[in-house]
Order: sequence, then structure tokens, then C-alpha cells
Amino acid sequence: MVELTRRRLLHVTGATTVAATGIAGCLGQGGGSLDSLTVAYVPIYPNMQHYVMEQKGFYENVPADVSIERFSSGPSVVKAFASGDVDVALFGITPAMVLVDKGTNAGILAANSRNGFKVMGTTELAARYEQEGAATFERFEEERGRKVRFGAPPDGSVPDIVLRYWIQEDLDVGKIESVIDKSKVPPAKAVQTIQSGDIDATIIQEPFATIIGQNDGFGELVWSGSILDNHPVTVLFASQHVIDDSEVAQSLVEQHIAATEFTTASPNAAARYAASVIGSGVSEGLAKAALDSKASEFISDPHAITDQAATMGKFVANVGNIEKPLATENLFAFGPYDAIQ
Repeated sequence: MVELTRRRLLHVTGATTVAATGIAGCLGQGGGSLDSLTVAYVPIYPNMQHYVMEQKGFYENVPADVSIERFSSGPSVVKAFASGDVDVALFGITPAMVLVDKGTNAGILAANSRNGFKVMGTTELAARYEQEGAATFERFEEERGRKVRFGAPPDGSVPDIVLRYWIQEDLDVGKIESVIDKSKVPPAKAVQTIQSGDIDATIIQEPFATIIGQNDGFGELVWSGSILDNHPVTVLFASQHVIDDSEVAQSLVEQHIAATEFTTASPNAAARYAASVIGSGVSEGLAKAALDSKASEFISDPHAITDQAATMGKFVANVGNIEKPLATENLFAFGPYDAIQ
């Protein structure tokens, strides 16, 4: 265990598990009190609260020594969390579902973001969708002799689930496999892939939606908030031993709420913090521009995402990532949030 003080955060970048660095979170000797904890995050824009909490020093207010671990993807955090090497994570709600389904004793403390995607496509496809709506896909295939080529993250990811809901439930045009030609394209590569002409459309988060939209050759088909209103994107997820330490759990939620309020009150500063942590071509100007998007909605209240989490869980189960949809009481830990309201 690396000794940390509350005034100092330990950052480790690019690892797949915390155990490899010897900084796994651990329980205090008292059995119910945490001496330290490891917070994992995936460097995506929807995790805005983390960037504010880190850069503003909000983690220093948590009554435990906090170490921060950066992961490249949700699946890598799932592995570390399942191994007990991560205590808290900011990532997509679908990885949280996977962990709970596999028996990990943990729960969602707070929401991070919702309504966080746009379906972007070529201007031709966007104009066609505006005119023809649900008939777009059938008529495109009739004229082109092929289906619309869609780039999206892996099956069961949050954007994949929203895409499936759009095709199968909102538009009601059939199973996704029969309607579009879907390929796996990570968000960071979606801009290059659509600009190269390898795909016709993508479902994408900010700030990548803003990048694509700034190009004259592309436009927006639909915003995910109009597909599945108030659907969750990312969450603050914690192990049961964190939840059981009421002082630590409530403090994490308090700092999360403070970060949400800061983002609303000082968006330019929040964007600057996000750009400084995310890197990977996300400039301060781009981060600021993306905050003006409908797909940038940051919240803390976990109650605000429960209904749509249940809806999404059915689709996560359908693609086989979880055995069956999870009951709200098994996925969420409302106690810390409710205790401070």
C-alpha cells in the first residue's frame, strides 16, 4: 500500500489493473472505515465531474486517501473492479450493469451524464432522414444496393444500446442487424472513419459530435435525448465497502454534486479542466464548444436515471452482456445521495 495524504492524489496512467502498481484500495483496520480508496475513470467527456473534482481539489475533501487510476476503456475497468483493485469508478452505466450481474457487490452512487449522444451522418443521409424518417434505411438500401454503414462501439456499450433502441423501438423498422451494416468503431476513431467515407453514420458522444458537425459534409440525424428521453450515459459506481462507510460515500456524493454545480456555473473552467485531463486532441476550445451541445448534460441525482436504466438493461441482456435485466434496488445505492438531500 502506497502511503498517501488527503492533500495529495496519486495518478497512474495507462495501466490495466491497479494491483500491478501496488496501490489497490484497502479497508482500514477497523473493518468499517476506509483508510484509502482508488478511483478509476475512463477519459471521456461525459465524465466531466471527475475532471472538476480532480482539478479543483474536491477529492481532497473525502475523508480517505484517494488515488486515481486512468483506464482506456470500460472493459478494462470492469476487470480491475471485479478483481477488487478498484473501489470507485466513473464510466458507462452498462459496465456497471455487467459487474453487478456477475455478482460484484457494488452500486451506483450518482449519475454523471445523460442524453449524451448524437447520430451523425453524411449530409445526404441527414437530409434524407429529415425528409423520410424511418423509411430512410429501406430506401437507401433500395437505391444503393447496400445497407447504411454505421460505426459504433461494441455490442452492449451505452451508445450501442441507444442505437438499438432507436432502430428497433423508436423507429420500429426491425432488428438492427437487418436494418444497418454495423461495424465496431471506437469513439476516438469515429471522426476519421466517417470522414474517410468508410461509414455513412455513427452514434457518438461529445466532443466528437461537435467535431463531425463542424464539417460541411456531415450533419445530425437525431439527438439521443429525443430517442430515449433522460437515458443515462456515465455514472459514479462504488464497491459495497465504500457504500458501507457512510462518511466516505456521502462525501464522494457531496463532491460530485459540487462538481456538477461548478460545471453549470463555470462551464468554461470546467471545459478547461476536462481538456487538461483528457488530452488526446481534445483542446480547450473544443471542450468549450462541446458544452453548448444538447448532448452535454451533467447531473448527480441517481433517481433521475432509474427508469431508463431499466429500459436499457433489457437491451443489454438481449445482446448477452448480462443474464437478465437488473432490478433498480440491485443496481443503485441511493442511501448516500438521499442522506445529504
